[in-house]
Amino acid sequence: MGRRSSTAVTGVARDDSDDELGIDDHPWEWVYRQAQTPDSATKRKRNDQHDIIGARMGTFECYIGDCVLLKAEGSNEAWVAIVAGFRETDDDGDKAANFLWFSTEKEIRNSDRKRKDFLPNELYITPSSDVNPLASINGRAVVMSQHEFLRRYPNSKVPRSSPGYNKTFICRRGCNTRTSTYTDEFVWEDVYSNKEDIDDLLELVQSNTRSTRKRKHDAPLEADYVATRPGQDDDYYSDDAVRRTVTTPRKRQKQTRVVTPSNRRVVVKKALEFTPLATRTLSPSYHQASPFQIARAQLHVASVPSSLPCRESEFSLVYSHLEAAITDGSGACIYISGTPGTGKTATVREVVSKLDEAVRSDELDDFIFVEINGMKITDPHQSYAMLWEALKGQRVSPSQALDLLEREFNNPSPRRVPCVVLMDELDQLVTKNQSVMYNFFNWPGLRHSRLIVLAVANTMDLPERTLSNKISSRLGLTRITFPGYNHEQLMKIIQSRLEGVPGNIVEPDAVQFASRKVAAVSGDARRALDICRRAVELAEADVRSTEPDPATPSKRARARAKGGEAEKPKNPKGKVTISTVKRAINEATTSPLQQYLRALPFASKLVLASLLVRNERTGLPDSTYGDIMEEMNRALIIDAGSRRVSLLKRTAKRSSRADVTTRRGESMLVRPAGISTAAVDLTGAGIIILEGQRAERPSKIRLAVGDEEIKLAFRDDPEIRALGITF
Repeated sequence: MGRRSSTAVTGVARDDSDDELGIDDHPWEWVYRQAQTPDSATKRKRNDQHDIIGARMGTFECYIGDCVLLKAEGSNEAWVAIVAGFRETDDDGDKAANFLWFSTEKEIRNSDRKRKDFLPNELYITPSSDVNPLASINGRAVVMSQHEFLRRYPNSKVPRSSPGYNKTFICRRGCNTRTSTYTDEFVWEDVYSNKEDIDDLLELVQSNTRSTRKRKHDAPLEADYVATRPGQDDDYYSDDAVRRTVTTPRKRQKQTRVVTPSNRRVVVKKALEFTPLATRTLSPSYHQASPFQIARAQLHVASVPSSLPCRESEFSLVYSHLEAAITDGSGACIYISGTPGTGKTATVREVVSKLDEAVRSDELDDFIFVEINGMKITDPHQSYAMLWEALKGQRVSPSQALDLLEREFNNPSPRRVPCVVLMDELDQLVTKNQSVMYNFFNWPGLRHSRLIVLAVANTMDLPERTLSNKISSRLGLTRITFPGYNHEQLMKIIQSRLEGVPGNIVEPDAVQFASRKVAAVSGDARRALDICRRAVELAEADVRSTEPDPATPSKRARARAKGGEAEKPKNPKGKVTISTVKRAINEATTSPLQQYLRALPFASKLVLASLLVRNERTGLPDSTYGDIMEEMNRALIIDAGSRRVSLLKRTAKRSSRADVTTRRGESMLVRPAGISTAAVDLTGAGIIILEGQRAERPSKIRLAVGDEEIKLAFRDDPEIRALGITF
């Protein structure tokens, strides 16, 4: 390892037996450069970090250029690094050092490009470095070449009684763990002997492990080598094994790489895993499909567009925050809010895809991405297990995952890869004590967590409503709001989907009409796409109904053909017009569910309207029956001048024995008549979910249908509007 003698530049005696840390109670002390003269020693400032060449704790000492072990809480892997420099204080005010990291083969995530001839205790020197406190140092490590290892340990094993047991490693290659590229094999003692070789070693690794997209001459892939791996660990270090591991390139196949138009190699990397959506698979005859089929496919909400129009500013904002957090290696929490259908999730996914492209082109550090959708997990606590599996690849229970994550984020984090977590449908991850939301908002602020949380919700103030003001005020959320689309933006979105559709089957006036209708209600782009898609289906059905079947022509068609009279189609142009869009909107508003909701009695409408108002007020999908009662009473008191005052009845009966407090509370104990029955009936119809199907104040209650369905049904209802409730 090229350790310096006790008289070299330090002026502090060193002993090779000092390989263990001293007592933890001893504070860390700096070792400064030896002064040339007593006068220069008095003039030199002791806090100059350039004069710091080592650190001491008790009898343990380490210097720049030493290989050290670092603490790896909850991990059995060796964390080995070279001390590249010291810092007087880090961001938290602790004594720290900059470490140049070694890597094990387990940390190379791209299994397709990973070498298969690694040794059990082999490490790869990497170009990665970061700053960690001196408290994370756990002793010295010994790194050597394979030949030197065999010379010291002829039996190819380090005895348990040896001081170097579990501290001795072999290094014969450098590796960029992000791109899974390796240097040529070298002899460790030839490339590194002391601290003066750190810069040369780093240049060697960086110049030979750059991304294959930037290298003019590509190094052979692992698949281009023929290497024999012994079956037993004991044979790894034999002389025959040494000769076998010197690999030779074999003849390349004709097609060994993916070629792009620019004739550059594409780095094969595992694609980011998104939460799967219900996507449609186009048939092979897609290009021969009719214009109606192409339009329907491109207007489908599950269709992934090539770009996201009208969200350029939000895209840039999310991208800049994410890129800065990944580059700085810091944690961050970004809260994204907006009504449904405003492109929140689609924008975040597009940002992550662009960042992944930057990683592939070696322009950004690697990161892990995991998506947690509150609508697709049965218990919010399962998000812990999903995050831990994304970080470590291990499946554990939610309770175990919580303990492991707490330990992971509260301990020093050498070599930790940034993790981006998309928490979609955050409203569904609300728990009784809000522990899930608090933990995911709190972890990014912990030291070295490198956790970046993107929380997506439909309400702007969900953290304030679910968490106490004291907690929410110190979370440090970065807030980005996605406003609802206006009609011009909706027109641009629909027209972008219709680009390339032959025949111009959708008239611009029809697109404008649909956009204005949706923008007046919610600004939901998904609803606008659904309406236009249904209009295309109706237009296609009209065209088909007017075309006779050529195989079996009807007698009437044959008679008309003989008489020279042609049957006129209902829609000769076969285009989507304003009338077609009106029919599609009428279908949406005259569906069986809409008809059922409009025909409900006033008590049932009052329950649904109050539940919807409560959800919008709190931002939570769940409420209690008692909360809904308060909303109903508030609405009925506002409308005290109408006939609905008669629906209030007193639930407390006067009694001669009743005290003054009971009589005073009689005016407050009011309940709309028939509400309990209405709530139970709505539960039986599948409109709401009522806990235990009992209309009791503590019973949980929530909508079983979409909010838009309720808003659409009651938007023009005179009884609901008389209560002052508008949607």
